[in-house]
Amino acid sequence: MRKIRDIVSKLTLPLRFLWEFHRGFELYYIQGIKWEEEELENIFALILFGDYVGLPHPPTVLTYRLFPYVIRELYVMEQKSKKEVSMKSGWIGV
Repeated sequence: MRKIRDIVSKLTLPLRFLWEFHRGFELYYIQGIKWEEEELENIFALILFGDYVGLPHPPTVLTYRLFPYVIRELYVMEQKSKKEVSMKSGWIGV
């Protein structure tokens, strides 16, 4: 019985190796996709709220239709604006 287990474990070793190899690449690419999603959300917010920094913005009707997709980004912007970077910026209110 033990011999059979040894043979089975030796036969499955390459499969386990390939499976772990695949998992490593999968995790690496998932991290890249998450980073890309965050960057696209930032670009999306910049397009919608670009008039604050002097960029032309899309028509108002289109902006209102896209607002539901940007709610999470609004919360992130609010949290970043409340966070004090330094003591002086907290005093000035930047």
